[in-house]
Amino acid sequence: MASGTHYWQVLQDGRLDGLEMRMLLCFVTGVTRTTLAAWPERVLGTEELVRLEALVGRRVAGEPMAYLIGRREFFGREFSVDRRVLIPRPETELLVELALERLPPQGRVLDLGTGSGVIAVSLACERPDLQVDATDVCAQALEVARGNAQQLGARVRFHESDWLSGLTAGERFDLIVSNPPYITANDPHLQNGDLRFEPLTALTDHADGLSALRTIIAGAPLHLASDAWLLLEHGYDQAQAVRALLSEAGLTGVQSWTDLAGIERVSGGRGPSFSD
Repeated sequence: MASGTHYWQVLQDGRLDGLEMRMLLCFVTGVTRTTLAAWPERVLGTEELVRLEALVGRRVAGEPMAYLIGRREFFGREFSVDRRVLIPRPETELLVELALERLPPQGRVLDLGTGSGVIAVSLACERPDLQVDATDVCAQALEVARGNAQQLGARVRFHESDWLSGLTAGERFDLIVSNPPYITANDPHLQNGDLRFEPLTALTDHADGLSALRTIIAGAPLHLASDAWLLLEHGYDQAQAVRALLSEAGLTGVQSWTDLAGIERVSGGRGPSFSD
């Protein structure tokens, strides 16, 4: 693209599909899609053109759109994301829906490995009556999560902790939820698509894909209130293994739930009843 390039000429550039080019053009110029459609004859400024060319080049190289524009929608809200955190995915919304169905009024919920904070912040926004805590071992990820909570007006308490290790002994929650790293170390998908650009430690446990899930399941019963739920997102082929781990840990009502693609994506169970 050369100096004096019009909006309509940008949209005819064949290096990206039309939607992605429109997104980048709106991001660089600050105009809305409506403005873009109404005044396609507008000309990009020199600085805008330089920025757009750089972004197009990065996208052609495979960098995710979410990182290029710094945001991604999740559960009806726009979250800030960058290469310090995973890109939120639609299937994780199932985890939020299941949590909301099971949380009592003024309940206390814990999100383990919060990353960008999308689960914790979504729960806090949907249910302002909740007390929401979230942990992550990565201080940089917590910076992103805190920013999202502030931006969306969500009351969430963030803690730097390796899963449950930073919790106070005897501290209990009405629900614990997590979307931990569950991709196996040798999974070829790690070398493809968006995954190439995302933080590796948030994607894989560098083992069989179940080590983080084992740690959470083993420790969670000590922090679950009476009959409280533990809900976990996992890989497309891990539901049976996760259900077995939940049952071995003494949780009851163990089951799995399918996402919109019909894949068993979340499994969970209830902790002990202290009235028994």
